[in-house]
Amino acid sequence: MIVPIGPIHPALKEPIRLKLQTEGEKVVKAEIEYGYVHRGIEKIIEGQTWQRGIYLSERVCGICSYEHTQTFAETIEQICGVIAPPRAQFLRVITNELDRIQSHFLGNSTFFKSMDHETLFMHVLELREYAMDAIELLTGNRVNMGWNVVGGVRMDADERHFKPILENLKKIEDGFEITREMFAEGPALALRCKDVGIMTKKEAIKGRAVGPIGRGSGIKYDYREDHYTYEDYFDFKTIWRKEGDNYARTLNRFDEIPESISLIRQAIDNIPKGDIRVPVELKSGYAMRKNEAPRGEVTYMIETNGNLIKHISIRTPSIPNMDSCAKYMIPNVASVSDAVSTYASSDPCVACAERVSITDENGDVELKNIDEVM
Repeated sequence: MIVPIGPIHPALKEPIRLKLQTEGEKVVKAEIEYGYVHRGIEKIIEGQTWQRGIYLSERVCGICSYEHTQTFAETIEQICGVIAPPRAQFLRVITNELDRIQSHFLGNSTFFKSMDHETLFMHVLELREYAMDAIELLTGNRVNMGWNVVGGVRMDADERHFKPILENLKKIEDGFEITREMFAEGPALALRCKDVGIMTKKEAIKGRAVGPIGRGSGIKYDYREDHYTYEDYFDFKTIWRKEGDNYARTLNRFDEIPESISLIRQAIDNIPKGDIRVPVELKSGYAMRKNEAPRGEVTYMIETNGNLIKHISIRTPSIPNMDSCAKYMIPNVASVSDAVSTYASSDPCVACAERVSITDENGDVELKNIDEVM
């Protein structure tokens, strides 16, 4: 029989429809229907100036909004042939990693909520608040930060900002180990997580899974290895696991948090003096830029025409991760409840997956994924 879940359902944090085909209790096939929060934001950005474009790019995704502005800015900088000053790049690292911490905590809390583990759900959200407070201390905002500009960052930071940020990171560390242990060693959680929603490394590669989802299935790659180029300052280790189940994906997000805290401390300790932005004059051209968002690689492809954005395509990590979830993770789970928790383990972001609007021959707008368009 077909079991529909959504688009409005208490277990889903965003509107989407899961169609589960079952044989008895066992789920044998899954399908994800998009289109319930589509906004055509790429089409809206086209024809805008870069100032307006970077403002709109921050609204692609509310959970990892920062990474979209950084990638947008770096793509335009590449077209213009400029590089943000070293101090600005270090400030971007700090903000990027703070955003990763809060996103990983939110993703794991949603997973625990899907399994009705209210204790861990609340513990993780409490730790997330320290990261959100640190983001507000640095940028003045908690979600849409308005921090990046083309050529650098909007504001500088000093010891008045860094000291309370480090204090908040210490608070996260103080409560992190016991929270992680509750999940990693909890026998009831292990029964619901281990060997559930398995995606092999071969399947992850075939499905193009990225970020903690791909790394949870044995893909030993993190785009920050290439992007954080200041090797004399940053000591970074890629976190990965080989089990490929709900347990591995959740624990991978947990274990990336200490690495993010370490990167922030290294950036604060070694941040160079100097300017925080350089002047930029927009040129006509095309560029593609990637970054490691909390859920994996986000790619911006921008073509400019003078001072305007002629065309923009955004490939977010949620598209391959959610498609991989439906194709490889959910089939063969033992029950519908396991299918819901497996979907949550993929840390989906529906809003950033629904962006591309293409008109057909009749002029009607139809929704397409970036993979179909490209």
